[in-house]
Amino acid sequence: MSTLIRRFAAVLCVLIGAMAATTSFAGELTRADLERRFAPPLRVGDKAGDVPVWPIGSELAPDDGPVGWAFESIDLAPIPGFEGTPINLLIALDARGNFMSVEVLRQHEPVFLGGLGESPLHEFVRQYANRNLSQSITVSTVYGASSAAEGAGNRVVLDGITKATASVRIVNQTVLTAAVAVARARLGFAAPSIAGPPARAREDRYEQRSFNDLLDTGAIATLRLANRDAEALFADSDAAGLDPAALAAPDETFVEFYVAWLNPPGIGRAILGDAGFAELQRALEPGQQAWWVATAGRTSFLDEHFVRGTAPARLTLRQGGVPFELRDADLDPRTPPGAPPLNAALVLKAAPLAGVDPGSVQDFGLTLARARGAILPEITHRGVQVNYRAPESYFERPPAPPPDWLIAWQDRRTDLTVIGAALALLAAVLARPRWISLSPRRLKLFRFGFLAFTLGYLGWHAQGQLSIVQLTGAVKMLYAGQSLASYLYDPVSLLLIAFTLASFLAWGRGAFCGWLCPFGALQEFAAHLGRLCRLPQRRLPRRLAQWLDRGRYALLLALVGAAAFAPRVAGKLVEVEPFKTAITVGFDRTWPFVAYAGVLLALGTVYYKFFCRYLCPLGAAMVLGGKLRLLRWLPRRSECGKPCQRCRHRCAYDAIDRNGAIRYDDCFQCLDCVGIYHDPERCAPVMLLRRKARHATTTVLSGRPR
Repeated sequence: MSTLIRRFAAVLCVLIGAMAATTSFAGELTRADLERRFAPPLRVGDKAGDVPVWPIGSELAPDDGPVGWAFESIDLAPIPGFEGTPINLLIALDARGNFMSVEVLRQHEPVFLGGLGESPLHEFVRQYANRNLSQSITVSTVYGASSAAEGAGNRVVLDGITKATASVRIVNQTVLTAAVAVARARLGFAAPSIAGPPARAREDRYEQRSFNDLLDTGAIATLRLANRDAEALFADSDAAGLDPAALAAPDETFVEFYVAWLNPPGIGRAILGDAGFAELQRALEPGQQAWWVATAGRTSFLDEHFVRGTAPARLTLRQGGVPFELRDADLDPRTPPGAPPLNAALVLKAAPLAGVDPGSVQDFGLTLARARGAILPEITHRGVQVNYRAPESYFERPPAPPPDWLIAWQDRRTDLTVIGAALALLAAVLARPRWISLSPRRLKLFRFGFLAFTLGYLGWHAQGQLSIVQLTGAVKMLYAGQSLASYLYDPVSLLLIAFTLASFLAWGRGAFCGWLCPFGALQEFAAHLGRLCRLPQRRLPRRLAQWLDRGRYALLLALVGAAAFAPRVAGKLVEVEPFKTAITVGFDRTWPFVAYAGVLLALGTVYYKFFCRYLCPLGAAMVLGGKLRLLRWLPRRSECGKPCQRCRHRCAYDAIDRNGAIRYDDCFQCLDCVGIYHDPERCAPVMLLRRKARHATTTVLSGRPR
């Protein structure tokens, strides 16, 4: 027997070595790497110092500035993947916020390392090409609501990857987070509004309004400065008293400053006229905002150096402390009927990706300047500000899209409902096990039925196999000072983790290992197949079993330590688990992995649940969690073990001592012993007591002395 075990151990070592050899890792990129990817006429500039991006220019127009930016996601969005290590992507974004390309550089996601392979992931990221960052980009799933049919309007739904839903959602979050960071730094993309997505103009609302009506309702904001007000602004400087006209007529108008949001038809048509508003609509890109800015009086918001198509130097726009650049739309707006004589008027537009929220207050600033001296004059600047927000009747605020992790929960609501009901049923059975366990046939039907659900639905369909990877991933993230937010993308696993943690307090480790582990269920069926095939059912020698049992705690310690200090080694060591091979990808994997899982299942046909009891590092972690158990909930009699040994001999897990005590650390809660305890036809102490009672009754009825 020991020779057979040694041979199996040798085979396992060969298979694990072959699996480790299939894992490779990519390095970081240099400028030379970028130049190979962006060939002429594109050219790669030096990596920026403030934001880790490479500018991508054009040899055909070297003076026009970058046409795009390339960057590695790990520099800007090191979001941990399912395994705990950030995914690194090369992302290229053009000057208009369109994705030029997305390429996978390095990833440690278990499902793509030898499982499905990296090819589906490469296909997935190619979908970003030509998508715009201003669009709402989400990922579809085979499990629920995010279907391609929902990609209407500004929403884009990318095709997901079956069996890798959580991983591709993390990839999507990584792409968007890194790209938004670059867009803010290089493209003027604003931080999102606290109130949600930017408001949009109500195109279905139009009422003819006069210029004065717009002023009265606040659709046009205005600021009037008299000469005395302008003089007061410079009173504390050397520029005081340098405007004779202001001193001569202090009550006359120095400047009247007008601002209006043009996107709503009710404002834009009133100011620009129907033809002018139609021309504006053709000049704007989807989601782009425009304003009418004008001045009247002695001074203008335009200086003598202004060039059409550029940004007026004297005008500023800020929102929430963030500055935005407004450029001339190169339109010639008319003077609205009823407006005073204007000295300047322009239609100004923000960048398409700017993200200015017209539903929140916009702070328009006008800079005034005075010069002292004719040669090398000393310039003094002062500013005034108009706080503008169009009336609410002119805009509507679209509903905020839910975060990607919440979409994942919504998509899985059917699975979560089904699994939640199954967990409730299991909890009820474990809390009141007498009825289900009293009949051996009833218990067998329920157990095999539930294990079939665990394997087929929970494991192969819902991908609910808990793994040591989740523990090592958590260690990696916490050791690196990162949050565990990535686990939100896998709602089924989170539900199982929550139930398992709660079950530790009530029943110990066996609720998960005995009922909810898909690979454990597969081993149970393998053992049943072995019995049907009349294979000899063996038990390991006690000393060897103890040695293997202790070894899995050493393996657990090695995995946790490697996760913290040698993540790449941990990525290889976790392959000791066959869960990914047998459950996640359904044996659709290269031969070393399939052979390894097959050897473990073959062992399980002879040695009952061999992997679960002697090798599983996750099981070792479950045993440690089971130490939190508060109750000895499995019933025992005083005669158990003294002298009755029936339950001990029937226990396939060797979880009952000779003295009758149950070792909860080894118990998988199959409920066989509970059924024996409650069954008067199987519990030896009860059978003996009933036999004595019948004998006493017979003696009394026969009249013989007792």
